[in-house]
Amino acid sequence: LAENGPRLLVVAEQAKIFSHRGGNVTLPCKFYHEHTSTAGSGTHKIRVKWTKLTSDYLKEVDVFVAMGHHRKSYGNYQGRVFLRESSENDASLIITDIILEDYGRYKCEVIEGLEDDTAVVALNLEGVVFPYSPRLGRYNLNFHEAQRACLDQDSVIASFDQLYDAWRSGLDWCNAGWLSDGSVQYPITKPREPCGGKNTVPGVRNYGFWDKDKSRYDVFCFTSNFNGRFYYLIHPTKLTYDEAVQACLKDGAQIAKVGQIFAAWKLLGYDRCDAGWLADGSVRYPISRPRKRCSPNEAAVRFVGFPDKKHKLYGVYCFRAYN
Repeated sequence: LAENGPRLLVVAEQAKIFSHRGGNVTLPCKFYHEHTSTAGSGTHKIRVKWTKLTSDYLKEVDVFVAMGHHRKSYGNYQGRVFLRESSENDASLIITDIILEDYGRYKCEVIEGLEDDTAVVALNLEGVVFPYSPRLGRYNLNFHEAQRACLDQDSVIASFDQLYDAWRSGLDWCNAGWLSDGSVQYPITKPREPCGGKNTVPGVRNYGFWDKDKSRYDVFCFTSNFNGRFYYLIHPTKLTYDEAVQACLKDGAQIAKVGQIFAAWKLLGYDRCDAGWLADGSVRYPISRPRKRCSPNEAAVRFVGFPDKKHKLYGVYCFRAYN
């Protein structure tokens, strides 16, 4: 069967784009005909469709469709996405006010009559991966509970690529946790007996895929920068948990979430040797400059535990969002 006219080609000038939560980004995509310099043949209307690929590539999520003057965006992309259209062959997608869930791989598909072609662009976000387990303790979350736990702490469940990047940056954690594709994995930089054996090589250890309803593990969450101020509240006395919540409210803020302390520590270099309550009832403190009595061996968000909310007294970390 002979084809009439030149073959349609879709090209992404960059395969990977970097941005951050709250920012704007352009995912590049242009289309050409193989043997001409024109964008289209003029015979058929050009249809541009952007979808987001899921982690297992078995399903695509609709993002944006354009054909002629018709434009439609979908889901939480509504009102945040549009085509750049800097030239007649420009199908690049602009995403505004980026949220954590925007991270991932996007497919640009251009259709003209019976011809079509695609290109894939990855959107990476600057951020931090952190392990999380609830007050109930280790290995108490099924997959759906793990997703909610991350959302409750101003984060999303991390992808394998995000965990792998965190491992390359030094994340070492012996407890296995859920990832966004439904797998259970954990990163080891210092092999040792309780974590697969001291003679094994460093890496991201993979437990495989487990039942999302019945299997229970911890979770790895991902968060990015925030539009607000994270701070330790200077208060004349130490506080119970309920007093800490009220103290932040009185200061025009809210008690901070775990994702916010990790983002402030990793992305802003926040350093404070005072243990403070967080929204989930845990007590932690962020150390960017290791020193005696304050995490002497490593920069980290130190975890004190989940103390008795009614009787234990600590400081508090607050978060005030910018309007």
